Amino acid sequence: MSDATGTGDATGGKGVAINETERLIASDKVEGTAVYNRQDEAIGSVYTLMIDKFSGQVAYAVMSFGGFLGIGERYHVLPWKALDFDPRLGGYVADVSREQLERAPSYASDEAPWDNPAYGRSVYDYYGMTYPYAGI
Repeated sequence: MSDATGTGDATGGKGVAINETERLIASDKVEGTAVYNRQDEAIGSVYTLMIDKFSGQVAYAVMSFGGFLGIGERYHVLPWKALDFDPRLGGYVADVSREQLERAPSYASDEAPWDNPAYGRSVYDYYGMTYPYAGI
């Protein structure tokens, strides 16, 4: 693996792989990152990311709520473009309340909504955003 400078040293010369820079972050470091509303109140954390295979862009942040030991847990989805990173908070900020997020399109761990393109469209519609995958 090589670094962005093209030197071939992904460890930054320290023997430990670099997984975050001022602008870039490894996906596994995003998982677990806090999400706040515009009033700086924590409304959850990122469970996982959904990445568009063709563009390589992050499409959605999936947040999890409820349940005990994974039982009864529901996953709530935000379009990635609805999140802004706030270095002051060390997390992401969305213009949404926890209540709005809890009412948003969601799914259980035993469901597979991503097989249905209408699900992704419903997420964008819920947040009043333009669905970027026309024809899908």
